[in-house]
Amino acid sequence: MRDKVTNARRWVVKIGSALLTGDGRGLDKAAMAIWVEQLVGLRKAGAELVLVSSGAVAAGMSRLGWTERPKTIHELQAAAAIGQMGLVQAWESSFQQHGLATAQVLLTHDDLSDRKRYLNARSTLRALLDLGVIPVINENDTVVTDEIRFGDNDTLGALVTNLVEADLLVILTDKDGLYTADPGKYADAELIKQAMADDASLDAMAGGSAGALGRGGMLTKLRAARLAARSGAGTVIVGGRIDRVIERLQAGEELGTLLLPEKGMLAARKQWLAGHLQTRGRLMIDEGAVRALTSGRRSLLPVGVTALEGNFRRGEMVICIGPDGREVARGLVNYSAQDAEKILGQPTEAIARILGYIDEPEMLHRDNLVLV
Repeated sequence: MRDKVTNARRWVVKIGSALLTGDGRGLDKAAMAIWVEQLVGLRKAGAELVLVSSGAVAAGMSRLGWTERPKTIHELQAAAAIGQMGLVQAWESSFQQHGLATAQVLLTHDDLSDRKRYLNARSTLRALLDLGVIPVINENDTVVTDEIRFGDNDTLGALVTNLVEADLLVILTDKDGLYTADPGKYADAELIKQAMADDASLDAMAGGSAGALGRGGMLTKLRAARLAARSGAGTVIVGGRIDRVIERLQAGEELGTLLLPEKGMLAARKQWLAGHLQTRGRLMIDEGAVRALTSGRRSLLPVGVTALEGNFRRGEMVICIGPDGREVARGLVNYSAQDAEKILGQPTEAIARILGYIDEPEMLHRDNLVLV
């Protein structure tokens, strides 16, 4: 099943604080350059890439001369604000040497729990990928509070994997992978090369806490793999200090621990859409739109919508009703009810003229709807 790795077209790569800062000694720019060289190789092989980078707080701590991670929110925010400057500069400089542009994207849990902001973030990341830019994502520690923090960048990496519908999440850590027991305590501990992400027996093996710099441990990485599996993505937990680790993974070498989803990407995402969101409105669609959705597996365009009900916002779940009054599909709408009403029945090329802007050419994108 390592073809799940070699055939992945869209990768999310998360790199932990301990790796990026040399266990707290400051940003390890030499190591970053080595990872960038390998990530550039992925791009040249045709893969799309999103980088989730820890290290802002740890880099800030190093600049401030702190040896322990801050306990208070305001100190955490201050360290992140200081460290984020150097972190982004280091990534930008390293990728520029290979002729690639980067973009900083800072997220909080609120950004991905609010449906409108979720779609906005998704659209921005898709646009960056289409432009060939490398998004460098981190938690927005400078504004985060206890209520909205992700808690660790492993979780952030998994949520970003879901957001951009990536095929693979790679978590680079200071451990070689998930073992049957703590290899530092038990000489007979064995590396788990492959397992199903939802295997409950893995929990006991992943016990343990994070290091002094990070917030996540192996258990958070296992949980992240399970989150990523919800959209059908596989996860590799692997040692970031392994020589040419990304290059060797892409070549199919069995490094680290590969955790697989039970369902394929499409089935998992459709199940999530169908079962976890309340509906906020209804779109009445014509027979041509019904055929496009059911037979052609296509997106719903404004031209196929004849009427609407409800006061929904962009990013909320709506139901699509056919001419016979039966529900055909449901999905995340790209326009608010007020704007949708102005463009229903109109061709896509008229959206910008009518609204003065265009978010998406579709009323509902096929990736964000499910047939019922």
